[in-house]
Amino acid sequence: MSRRAGARGPGAGGGEVEPEHVIARGRRVYLRTLVPADLEFLSEWADDPFLQRMVGSEFLRTFKHAYDKDPSFYEASLSDPSQVVFVIMAVDQQEPRWKKPLGLVRLFSIHVQEGYAFLETMLGDQRAIRRGFGVEAGKLICAYGLDVLGLRRIEAKVYEYNRLSVNSLLRHGFRQEGVLRKAGFSGGQHYDVLVFGILREELEAQRKTEVDQDSYHFPFTGPTGTPDESA
Repeated sequence: MSRRAGARGPGAGGGEVEPEHVIARGRRVYLRTLVPADLEFLSEWADDPFLQRMVGSEFLRTFKHAYDKDPSFYEASLSDPSQVVFVIMAVDQQEPRWKKPLGLVRLFSIHVQEGYAFLETMLGDQRAIRRGFGVEAGKLICAYGLDVLGLRRIEAKVYEYNRLSVNSLLRHGFRQEGVLRKAGFSGGQHYDVLVFGILREELEAQRKTEVDQDSYHFPFTGPTGTPDESA
């Protein structure tokens, strides 16, 4: 959950509703903050065997098993200082299927002093795969990691058989740095886990060549690219 989420507003019947806040916008997707209504989609994704095999998200496993899909998971995510979680939405929502959340992207195990964190991207709608949504969402949250959290390094781990994620990371500019032999377990078998990483200077160089300011919007940065505390 974003550390920059805004204050709550009154909802129907006098209840409290957490408003959505757009964090960053690209050509294909924008990132917004997690809200309680998103738990419905988390519930679906947590039961999806395809996501379990391809991503193996600890975030979804915790929601499903540790919290038994209880709504209190939202507040727990909100108050967890070791991660930021954003919802991936399509910019073009003319088709009804793209009006719903496409998935989640998060930075977790954030070590502010050491300056690194891990990246996880998951697309809950398989129709969104191979459209560049995941790659762009990863770029947007990595920019957040640099500009807001001051990270100098972002890492990602992928099962050896998940070629979609491997290719997405390579397109994003990540480099494979190692192999954790037989560190993954899925379907009764152990698999290698591939380790990828990207450094601040590599991300900054990439942004200079790829980010078109007419198409990308980062409300958490000011005109000079520095963090904008008024956002």
